[in-house]
Amino acid sequence: MSSGSVRFLILRSSRSLSYFPGAVTPGIAGSFRGYSSVCATEEKSTKDSAIDMALNSVVKVFCRSSKPSILQPWQKKFPQSSTGSGFVISGNKILTNAHVVADHTFVQVRKHGSPAKYTAKVQAVGHECDLAILEIDSKKFWEDMKPLDLGDVPALNETVFVVGYPRGGDNISITKGVVNRVEVTKYSHSKTKLMTTQIDAAINNGNSGGPVVMGNKVVGVAFQGLSNSESIGYIIPTPVVNHFITNVEENGQSFAFSSLGISFQNMENAEIHKRFKMSPQMTGILITKINRLSSAYGILKKDDVLLSIDDVSIDNDSTVSFRNKERINFSHLISMKKPSETTSLKVLREGKEHKFDINIKPVESLIPVYQYDKLPSYYIFAGFVFIPLTKPYFDLCNMSDSVLETMPKKSGEQIVVISQVLEDDINVGYTSFDDSQVKKVNGVQVENLKHLRQLIEECSTEDLRFELDTDKAIFLNKKSAKKVSSKILKRYAIPSAMSKDLRS
Repeated sequence: MSSGSVRFLILRSSRSLSYFPGAVTPGIAGSFRGYSSVCATEEKSTKDSAIDMALNSVVKVFCRSSKPSILQPWQKKFPQSSTGSGFVISGNKILTNAHVVADHTFVQVRKHGSPAKYTAKVQAVGHECDLAILEIDSKKFWEDMKPLDLGDVPALNETVFVVGYPRGGDNISITKGVVNRVEVTKYSHSKTKLMTTQIDAAINNGNSGGPVVMGNKVVGVAFQGLSNSESIGYIIPTPVVNHFITNVEENGQSFAFSSLGISFQNMENAEIHKRFKMSPQMTGILITKINRLSSAYGILKKDDVLLSIDDVSIDNDSTVSFRNKERINFSHLISMKKPSETTSLKVLREGKEHKFDINIKPVESLIPVYQYDKLPSYYIFAGFVFIPLTKPYFDLCNMSDSVLETMPKKSGEQIVVISQVLEDDINVGYTSFDDSQVKKVNGVQVENLKHLRQLIEECSTEDLRFELDTDKAIFLNKKSAKKVSSKILKRYAIPSAMSKDLRS
């Protein structure tokens, strides 16, 4: 991971070990020595290839960043410095992790064997998949630099090498590891669940963004480690990397992963099969809720049994077949779809099979799970600080967990909350109303923060009434509140009553 990034905690399952009981006969021992010799030669060749790639393709990334304040959205936190790794891909570009350059103010890159640092521009970022592309406008930098090719997902127990600049030194480092498993896992940077490859080599601060190589191919990008463990690391596999790069090439900076936007439960219990009239050969998952913004809304229904995606059967534990006797969560098939790509779904509805073709797309989140590379939205009136609810803010406040289950009713919808009350005579008695959701203004349902501002500023009556989710209400005289608002801003040294995105 990059310096200063948060470690990711995942429970580790025991790894299978091979065991050879009894004595080894001389003939077998000789064969085993010969096999070991061949393996050692191949491993040395792979390591030599990794070293050659490191010297000509892997770079150290230096980032100066300034994160926005969640509780004081009108200002940023004190700037911090961190480092990470990256490597050259085709088109004179550098691939690294999104968390290495998140909230960046200044980025530089240094290649191996050179003391010079070159200014880099962040061309595209995919925070969901924790990947970013850098560009460097310097012919001198690109001298002798070689782009790396992407390979396939390595098989279990194959040896790979992690190349990068982990903490503990300034020079390049190469660490050997073995592939343990391939599965869908939560990415710590975005909380998105995507395919990952687990290896038994540590991914330390500074390793993030470096290539993981096997032979002369990159098989993944190092991005997160396991807390309290020195020999577990996670890499972003090449299907996810290729998906990111392809989407950037086709769509520019705009990037998001597709989703069905459904909630579901597994169907491992035999009784549930009888209830939904499934034949003994059928397997699938039970749909319990559908996001209104999903392309599946109005097509799929609650209590549909999703049997397959593009003719790939979904098992009762929500997994699909992957490679040789391996399985992976069905969401991987959806996440690898391009926006608006047609997806064929087979469902069982009231005992009858149906097939639907859906143009799959990314699903907008009502409560954003992350907020990088942009200033938070806010609006201040009469000392009340209104903000749209985000997961980073939720983690700091005292709101009920039930709000996280809320689904949007239309595009652009936000949950608007009072994050704090800047004390003044006009808001006496209301200072304990922080972390409350604003449901209505003068009887009108609040759609989002911009709508709340319009309801306040375009109000034609003298009185303002804010109805909260706690069944409590705030009553203000508009003229008095507007008059005192500028004085409150000055008292608390707040430069503006609203964020830039609300001024237009």
